[in-house]
Amino acid sequence: MSEKDLKNNEPQVVEEFEEEKLEEEKFEQPESDLRQEVAFDDTAVVSRGKRHMGMKAKTRAANITIYVILVIMSAVWLVPFIFIVLQSFRCESTYLTGYVIPKQWGFDNYARLFTETKFPRWFLNTFIISVVAAVIQLIMVLCMSYTLSRLRFKGRKALMNAMLILGMFPGMLTMIVLYRILADAGMTQGNSIAGLILVYVASSGMGYYVSKGFFDTIPKSLDEAARVDGANRAQVLYKIILPLSKPIVIYTLLTAFMGPWGDYVFASYVAFNVSDGYNVAVGLQWLISTPSNIAANYTIFCAGGVIVAIPITLLFMFLQKYYVEGVTGGAVKG
Repeated sequence: MSEKDLKNNEPQVVEEFEEEKLEEEKFEQPESDLRQEVAFDDTAVVSRGKRHMGMKAKTRAANITIYVILVIMSAVWLVPFIFIVLQSFRCESTYLTGYVIPKQWGFDNYARLFTETKFPRWFLNTFIISVVAAVIQLIMVLCMSYTLSRLRFKGRKALMNAMLILGMFPGMLTMIVLYRILADAGMTQGNSIAGLILVYVASSGMGYYVSKGFFDTIPKSLDEAARVDGANRAQVLYKIILPLSKPIVIYTLLTAFMGPWGDYVFASYVAFNVSDGYNVAVGLQWLISTPSNIAANYTIFCAGGVIVAIPITLLFMFLQKYYVEGVTGGAVKG
């Protein structure tokens, strides 16, 4: 090939060389982009991992803080009860001492509580009052709650609002009037059991809020189906609604039982210094009502406090599941 032909073909060779170079760059460019993407993904994964570890560490620290606070609160709550339990087994002295752990252990205080005081009578009074009042309150609250949940009648809203307003006033405002009425009826002092039961159940229907909220969550179609089959309102309540409402029944029964069991103010007012009419709260307070009584009966008082706490503790241990379900179920709507 002559020199002239080479010169003529030189632009074509240059163009072919540039085209090949461009093609190589096309193939090389995706590889570099892929490397950049992989590097970016690795950086993002590392960044997300660091954020996740940071959030995990914060969550762990928050949980530890919450657990520490709960442990401290539990200790503060349990210390007085543990102190009373330990003092109830102290036999070396009956007065309040400056140490917690007894030097001599025994059941002397429990024996003296049942033999030297009227604690059995007080305990029986409290048990009768609490059980009877709890059963009557349960019936009244459930009937009121079912009525306001299912029936629509004239004055329903006004009745609910009136009970809500009346419930805002403390019961202490009526103590003098109630005592005068009970005294005229012969239901005070030694006959205080009937008077206290009457007072505890008199306005129990106004505590319908939680139970009504629970009944509102039960479909009304069940009522309608039972009514079509010929059931009346009472049968619908006892055979359809109540079997589905075990949590709220247990909750209502527990709250109705605890009120009379631990009442002191009104019970002491109605019994009025007649020991046969005392409940356990009033009777145990009488054991330490004076400095001389404290010196002679302090450990006996602690033994009585332990015995009084046992029924409520057992009830909550075995029924706490239904208690929680009743509270949360009744709070859904009302």
